[in-house]
Amino acid sequence: MATAARSIDNDTQAEAIHNEAVVVRFAGDSGDGMQLTGGQFTLSSALAGNDFATFPDFPAEIRAPQGTLFGVSAFQINFGSTEITTAGDAPDVLVAMNPAALKTNVKDLKPGGLIIADSGEFNARNLAKAQYEVNPLEDDSLGKWQLVHFNISQLTMDAVKPFGLGNKEALRCKNMWTLGLALWMFDRDRAPIEQWLRDKFAKNPILADANIAALNAGHAYGETAEIGQPGTVAIPRQHVDAAPAEAGLYRTINGADAAALGLIAGCQLAGVKMFFGGYPITPASSILHALARYKEYGVTTFQAEDEIAAIASAIGASYAGQLGVTSSSGPGIALKTEAIGLAVMTELPLIIINSQRGGPSTGLPTKTEQSDLYQAVYGRNGDAPLPVIAARSPGDVFDCTIEAVRIATQFMTPVMLLTDGYIANAAEPWKVPDMADYKPFPVTFRTEAQEGGFKPYGRDEKLARPWVKPGTPGLMHRIGGIEKEVDTGHLNYSPANHQAMTDIRKGKVDGIAAHIPDQDVCLGTEGGKLAVVGWGSTFGPIHQAVRKARAKGLDVSHIHVRNIWPMPSNLGDLLRKYDRVLVPEMNTGQFKTVLRDQYLIDAKPLNKVSGQPFRIAEIEAAIEETLA
Repeated sequence: MATAARSIDNDTQAEAIHNEAVVVRFAGDSGDGMQLTGGQFTLSSALAGNDFATFPDFPAEIRAPQGTLFGVSAFQINFGSTEITTAGDAPDVLVAMNPAALKTNVKDLKPGGLIIADSGEFNARNLAKAQYEVNPLEDDSLGKWQLVHFNISQLTMDAVKPFGLGNKEALRCKNMWTLGLALWMFDRDRAPIEQWLRDKFAKNPILADANIAALNAGHAYGETAEIGQPGTVAIPRQHVDAAPAEAGLYRTINGADAAALGLIAGCQLAGVKMFFGGYPITPASSILHALARYKEYGVTTFQAEDEIAAIASAIGASYAGQLGVTSSSGPGIALKTEAIGLAVMTELPLIIINSQRGGPSTGLPTKTEQSDLYQAVYGRNGDAPLPVIAARSPGDVFDCTIEAVRIATQFMTPVMLLTDGYIANAAEPWKVPDMADYKPFPVTFRTEAQEGGFKPYGRDEKLARPWVKPGTPGLMHRIGGIEKEVDTGHLNYSPANHQAMTDIRKGKVDGIAAHIPDQDVCLGTEGGKLAVVGWGSTFGPIHQAVRKARAKGLDVSHIHVRNIWPMPSNLGDLLRKYDRVLVPEMNTGQFKTVLRDQYLIDAKPLNKVSGQPFRIAEIEAAIEETLA
């Protein structure tokens, strides 16, 4: 829970309000450094031992017109002393660096929440850009919230004046001034941020000193700003205790970094090197950036000229005996589709990571959605089945990626891993796992022909064909996209052969269900009045909504599906134990349709396609309505 701002006198100023969880949103122009501010505040939350979840939200334009409504960049963090699984429904504190940031975000602030605004940016020009007819800091339009405003721009310039910076460079320190105030508000240590600044600007110590001066000035202002003066609202100081956690090594991780580490770990467990062929696209580009730092682990990264070349190079790497990996978002996956079919036909291991975003077409490049599920499960010409796995959180991406590598190499098939814009960019604390706890699944390359001659499309008990490095003596075979003959791999157009090969490819993927865990119930009981079934990044809000509903005595359970295709063997029987099934997803009902098709159950949709994650309250209300 969070406490609204309140006036406090000098005697109680030093006593911080203790909260279990607080939601803070930093918002400003896309050039104000809000993502950097949020990232460093996240670091301070991690060092304070809080559990947290973040939600970076920024425009698609590299630099949108300054001061405009569509150029606002925001960063939200929910941190607390209890388990945190979402970035929070409504902020307790909104830091608005200009009128546009205030207008686009204030509607989300909870009643009684605190607004901290930079009055120096609320001039006539910026107010007009934000479509304000009058200054909201001076009328009663913000009356249902606590409001504190001061000229952060001028205060920053005063703080960095001794360093001789020009106005433009001086104002770039505003985000550090704001961060300093936030660190004071939540009783945080400045030393790690100061060290980060010195490292960041090691080649320009004047900039480091200026930013540190701005940081310290913001912190000092929190201690002295009009506290206790009649007719003012004080800035409350709040303290959030550390969250209980298992002993171990922790780090902050986002979905892109988790995917990179998971791919490396999976290849180590499989005993193969990795080739990553990618093409830049939001929000998938960060995986390429991350992997480029790990050459010492046998990782080769290649930025291709387009999406088709990226996946074609990855398929070539798999044919050559490395694990080919590619990643993209929905539009890029569409371009890769024909080549995915080639990987299905050649039966080569391949990892395809789809960081979903809003669509169709170019759509909403920096917003989140789950609208590529049909594309992942069905979206190829011909019958071209492949396994699909969906991660539920940034940390979960690590394990899902290892599982994708295991399935791809053990079953000789391409595998698609679904994340989304929220998972790719959001961060959470992650306990670094002990890799000794992971069972290796070493790859075996065929080096000799079996008795009776080499059969490149012969099968093992999993229906997987052998993996042969090109040039292996005596094991030459055909490769390509034209239909293969059973066992031999020769070209064969006959109806009976195509029927047999289609059935084999389908049977191989269907058979993976026997090699994945049974579906469990995340929260609740096996059977009852209602199951809320989710997949992907809806995990956090569903879990909290079901927890709240159960606390009210409602008979509801949470089931979250990782293996989208094939689905766990017991999932149909499990879902039939509930009177009703509700499926929240950020699309128009795609997984709901798959569940209805596979299990003939009357699954009901709860859909959201706003580019924003679900709120806990939205799912909680749907639960109550469904059970009513």
